[in-house]
Amino acid sequence: MPSFRPVIALSRGLEVLRVINQERQSTVGSLHKATGLNKATIVRMLETLEHEGYVVRRAEPPSYAPTGRALLLSAGYDEPNWIGGIAEPMLNKFRQQIQWPSDVAVLDEESMVIAHTTRIGGSLLFYRPPGFRFPVLGTSMGRAYLAFCEPAEQERIAARLALSPEPWNDLARNPAKLTKVLRAIRKAGFAVMDESYSRRIFGGAVWAIGVPVAVPNRLFASMNVMMLREAVSTEEGLRRFVPQMKKVASALAETLSARLAAAGPSAAAKS
Repeated sequence: MPSFRPVIALSRGLEVLRVINQERQSTVGSLHKATGLNKATIVRMLETLEHEGYVVRRAEPPSYAPTGRALLLSAGYDEPNWIGGIAEPMLNKFRQQIQWPSDVAVLDEESMVIAHTTRIGGSLLFYRPPGFRFPVLGTSMGRAYLAFCEPAEQERIAARLALSPEPWNDLARNPAKLTKVLRAIRKAGFAVMDESYSRRIFGGAVWAIGVPVAVPNRLFASMNVMMLREAVSTEEGLRRFVPQMKKVASALAETLSARLAAAGPSAAAKS
């Protein structure tokens, strides 16, 4: 619950700036049509934004355009932080329900990067903080993400992974086998951690399930549940957690999609 009521003037100014940034060249009339604000208010917002250096007034044709200073407002944008911030309450609630930790991660070049985790800091086996990088084909989240990429993106990522010597990347050097594995993951809707990765990193004590965080035509991230093998068997884990994971991932993807839609086409393109 916010401590104070929203500052209406600030909200209006930000909305005007958003539309200018989206349209690239705006008039009072176009801003009125897009925002529903009265023209006198729009003029005050424009004059303030011009005074602060975020827009410039052009004479021919009479219009307003964003300046380079407007880029400063997006300089702090970070996709993992954005996704992690939205995922945090959902994953925290999910952990309370199932009592096992989860992560959400995004792809960055040839690695996955943790955006948010519910792992406990004191656990050496489980703790991987936000920003931690881990391999695509070795992990359940990486495999789930890759399986739901568009085919051209899959090929691009696989080509880069094939250059890396880790044993789990042998799959990338065998295109026919990789295609078969990814098709099976896509059909099932989940992936499981590679055994060689589990043995090398966790001594075989840990395994994980990963699912995509996606809506139709948009893949945002992937999420997992990590478990101790001695506590939860593969059969039990898949039965207990996959349906719940899919629900949480779907809700997260829908929230991310709605936030982007509310922010406008320019934000969706940037992300």
